[in-house]
Amino acid sequence: MSHNDIDQQTRTALVVIAHHRSDSLTAHLARRAAARLEHAGYRIDLLDLHAEGFDPRMTVADQPDWGHREKTYSPEVHEHMDRILAADLVVVVFPVYWASTPALLKGWIDRVWNYGFAYGRSTPRLAGKRMLWLGLAGAAADDPLIPFMQQTLEGQLNMGIAYYCGFSHSAVGLLPDAEERRQRLDADGTLRIEAATVGAERAAQYADLERRADGFVTDFLAAEPVSA
Repeated sequence: MSHNDIDQQTRTALVVIAHHRSDSLTAHLARRAAARLEHAGYRIDLLDLHAEGFDPRMTVADQPDWGHREKTYSPEVHEHMDRILAADLVVVVFPVYWASTPALLKGWIDRVWNYGFAYGRSTPRLAGKRMLWLGLAGAAADDPLIPFMQQTLEGQLNMGIAYYCGFSHSAVGLLPDAEERRQRLDADGTLRIEAATVGAERAAQYADLERRADGFVTDFLAAEPVSA
């Protein structure tokens, strides 16, 4: 085994499931992404936030202290910090709620990506890491909301979080058509919910979701890191 092969096998990918159900499509695609990363040579740390009992609500113990960036936070938060530090790349899979992240994921960022750890230092502790955000959206792919949703998520997640915390590369993979009943706004602004897909149509719909999610992971692994 070559030195490069050893390096490849010792790299770690933290794969985060940000959904309240372990049988969700979100969890399925997260595990699928983990399998592809493992095949690419990464050691996988699978973090299912809900299954592990993570509480997204801010606590006094984990409130930032702007005058003390060396603050010791709660043991739970420091455990999560260690898992992020140990990862070369982080992949988060989540449902898109209101063109944003669910509370479970937002609270993980709020509590764990804290002052003195993820930001607030001249040399970021997370510098050089890479980030992929996979967001599942119920809106139909041709809904006029999709470009706005993509732009909003990229601004929030790439610029507002990953690059702000020193990551060298961050990408958002938006996956519309994730619901069995596609949703879209008509010209009058009324929400239209289509009949549920069934049978072969449903199988094709979810196979396409898997294909697109796989493509985002493949493209992410192939992309060269860029400066923030």
